[in-house]
Amino acid sequence: MPAYTLQDLNRFIVTAKAATYVGSGQKLLPYRLGSHDLQFFDGDWAYHDTYLGENDFIGEEAVYYQHKVAWAMNYFGRILNSEQITSAKAGEIIKESLTRMYAEGRFLGGFEHRTGEYTYTDANDGDTSFFTGKEWISRNGVVVYELVYHGGLVR
Repeated sequence: MPAYTLQDLNRFIVTAKAATYVGSGQKLLPYRLGSHDLQFFDGDWAYHDTYLGENDFIGEEAVYYQHKVAWAMNYFGRILNSEQITSAKAGEIIKESLTRMYAEGRFLGGFEHRTGEYTYTDANDGDTSFFTGKEWISRNGVVVYELVYHGGLVR
């Protein structure tokens, strides 16, 4: 039995996510050819996010507690219409939207944020222990970016 609760894990995930990609945290040298790697540490906790690609990308996040893997998530995202949104613009919208979600102390769905003509939406089933979900950006009602994700506790 781990020495932490799901609430402890959730708090760390939110803090780590806010400090890395969303917070434009320090990037590491790539672990794999062409990868983007981010890490965050806090006491007994460690977080690593690694992804490949730009417009279409795949990645994995992992959380470690006392040097043992505790939780992980995989994701795949893609620009659906490059004439309606660039990967840079999608990144700006995602960072702005997730900053607001993380400020609520959570990282899973049931969230919508509008910025200009774009709407960011995140929806999921499950909780920190096991979940599947999707985020997307629509522009004037047309989905121009999407990402699917799944993950949970690793034992």
